[in-house]
Amino acid sequence: MPPGASVPVPPVFDTVEEERQYRKEQLAAGFRLFGRFGFSEGVAGHITVRDPEHPDRFWVNPFGMAFGLIKASDLILVDHDGNLLHGNRPVNRAAFVIHAAVHRARPDAIAAAHSHSLHGKAFSSLGVLLDPITQDACAFFEDHGLYSDYRGVVSDAEEGERIGRALGAHKAVILQNHGLLTVGGSVAEAVWWFVTMERSCQAQLLASAAGTPRQIDRETALITRGQLGGSFAGWFQAQPLFDQITASEPDLFH
Repeated sequence: MPPGASVPVPPVFDTVEEERQYRKEQLAAGFRLFGRFGFSEGVAGHITVRDPEHPDRFWVNPFGMAFGLIKASDLILVDHDGNLLHGNRPVNRAAFVIHAAVHRARPDAIAAAHSHSLHGKAFSSLGVLLDPITQDACAFFEDHGLYSDYRGVVSDAEEGERIGRALGAHKAVILQNHGLLTVGGSVAEAVWWFVTMERSCQAQLLASAAGTPRQIDRETALITRGQLGGSFAGWFQAQPLFDQITASEPDLFH
């Protein structure tokens, strides 16, 4: 890197109040991005972020609110038992069940993202993992799970726990016949993994429809994952998207 040059790094805060507001603004921006990418499907889908002061609580979108309209002030706060602690709109039961289990299983996961995106849910119906057929897909090589026990809309804690186990220590899990779920050490990271995983699903579907994709060999795939699949890499790759959405839709900060 040339002398005097620098790259952005995740911010550090002096108070939990400042960090809470930042996480909420990032969450609102994440929803705006999901809306812009067309990841919404009726009232399905949710992104969560832990509260910095109370890690057993998380901020999430109000049930039934359009992704593209969500502002930081609209977000609601719930605990792992589903109690509404802040806000005046209900929480999506599936959001609570899935995300509470994920946050319990993964103390390192600050944020989690799930929606019924078109290519993610199409790919999930195959009941297979992503293949290392592109550079971007290598970020998930041997770092995503498969939950194959679909039982309808997730509504009980036991199923949420099974999803958490299928996720394991990975950055993502494919929910068979359902869609994708990703986690990260920040909202930006979790959102980026979702965006690029959705695109990787699309790429594999397209390539498989055209012929038989040639896979990247395991050694190269692991090297590439080391270059592209780390926590900072996920956060950093999300920055152009977050810069664009916050510049074009500043009302999300309200």
